[in-house]
Amino acid sequence: MSSTPPSALPSSVPPPSFRGRISSHTRGGHYAAPHRYALHLCLSCPSCLRIAVTHSLLGLDEVLPVVLLPAVPDEPGGGHSALRRWYEASAHRYAGGAVAPLLGDEWTGRIVSTHAPHIVRDLARHFSALGHGGAVLHPCGREAEIEAVGRLCEEGVNDAAQRAGQPGACGPARDGDLDVLFTALDRLEGMLGGRPYLLGEEITAADVELWVTLVRLDTAHRWHLDAAAVDRIAGHPQLWAYARRLAAHPAFGPHLDLHAIARRHHAQCNGLEAAGAAMHILDWAQALPDRFTAQPG
Repeated sequence: MSSTPPSALPSSVPPPSFRGRISSHTRGGHYAAPHRYALHLCLSCPSCLRIAVTHSLLGLDEVLPVVLLPAVPDEPGGGHSALRRWYEASAHRYAGGAVAPLLGDEWTGRIVSTHAPHIVRDLARHFSALGHGGAVLHPCGREAEIEAVGRLCEEGVNDAAQRAGQPGACGPARDGDLDVLFTALDRLEGMLGGRPYLLGEEITAADVELWVTLVRLDTAHRWHLDAAAVDRIAGHPQLWAYARRLAAHPAFGPHLDLHAIARRHHAQCNGLEAAGAAMHILDWAQALPDRFTAQPG
């Protein structure tokens, strides 16, 4: 039995090394400007998927180009050889992984950030005025709720499902992790409460967090859970109807490359396949309009 834990949309990468921020003024440093930066994303990675959806909701295609990377990293440790020049230009004798996501400054040829939460927040805070999407992803007074959803998705869903699906997970510890997972899903189901989006009538950053979490749960974590657990996960009809509805949205569906996710998962995951692997929760391909269906990557 493998001792390596399974990974949801896995990526064996070191902690982010570059955490530059976009500022609101033009007196120096990194400020929002059309065509100055580029995003380098791998859509089989959940962090990159979250950034791509945010980028589309803000309508930034014309001012901040996206460079798509192969589904499966081609360097040891989850790096991309296409990003190596950026890292070498940004850190003397850099020896770490050339990982995505990456926000690069085309004016200097150097990395601004590889830290996904900062990138997402800076897009919404400083680039939204340059785009044509019109989305207000962080409405005034709702920051605490958005942060709470992010913690619930990461700790209650992603981390709990990850632990429950590890090779050898059994007994009270596994049952406890599954209880955490089911409780989190119950809370999220209740938060929807018949509303179109988590915080009401408009899409916010909380919806981006939750949708990517649900994609990850069904396309990666599910492979390592038993049939009973998957059946409990599927028993949240509002959540999965919501996931289906957002998959049909033009800012979400076009970035969902199921072939890429499967390729990356099977290339990098050493976990054992469980009975839940045969139980699809949502037919994502059917949820996507034909014009959104990605080609095999």
